[in-house]
Amino acid sequence: MSLLSISAMRTSIGQYAILHDITLEVPEGGVFVLLGRNGAGKTTTLRSIMGLWRPSPGSIRLRGQDITGLHTADIARKGIAYVPENMGIFGGRTVAENMVLATRKGQFDATRLKRVHSLFPALEQFWTKQAWSLSGGQKQMLSVARAIIEPRDLILIDEPTKGLAPAIVDAMAEAFREIAETTTILLVEQNFNFARSLGRDMAVIEDGRIAHAGRMDAFAADTGLQDRLLGLS
Repeated sequence: MSLLSISAMRTSIGQYAILHDITLEVPEGGVFVLLGRNGAGKTTTLRSIMGLWRPSPGSIRLRGQDITGLHTADIARKGIAYVPENMGIFGGRTVAENMVLATRKGQFDATRLKRVHSLFPALEQFWTKQAWSLSGGQKQMLSVARAIIEPRDLILIDEPTKGLAPAIVDAMAEAFREIAETTTILLVEQNFNFARSLGRDMAVIEDGRIAHAGRMDAFAADTGLQDRLLGLS
């Protein structure tokens, strides 16, 4: 059984239909990459899974359990975390306060906090600093750290490398590899080199529809398909 199953999902925003019959199977473990050109529907897919926009019709199942139409907070309690493109951190709060707000009971599990600090040492260094004062890369680290401070089955991550320096991108890749050993990641990413270095499975969205799905290694080897679907050459 797939960890996440999406069947015939349609999502409209106002009068505009964005997603058309999205069907997708995300296996448990590793990194599943969702690729596509700007405006193809990648972010809408993540937001629909998270209940921020409600699909109709269609179904979303986590470990076989229907979560379609649940409120976002209830979906989070089922074991899904969301790292949005805008990072979703509180700039006026310290790093520590941001992390506390991401816990369910307002307190840390010491083992998980130690793991977060090992993945993102800068956060421990700037623990008492307000989040607005962090660099772009450090803010992204904080956003991901908030998603893993509690046990999760699945993390949805939207465009984590956007605007980041190459050294930070490399550090983020290493962190994602370690996270994916215990938690499945559904990653939306425009940086194809970053995506193919992490992804085991992948799919391409084109005009709100799944245009291709399969193994990342096969897609990475097919330059003609990359050019047709993503405009890569």
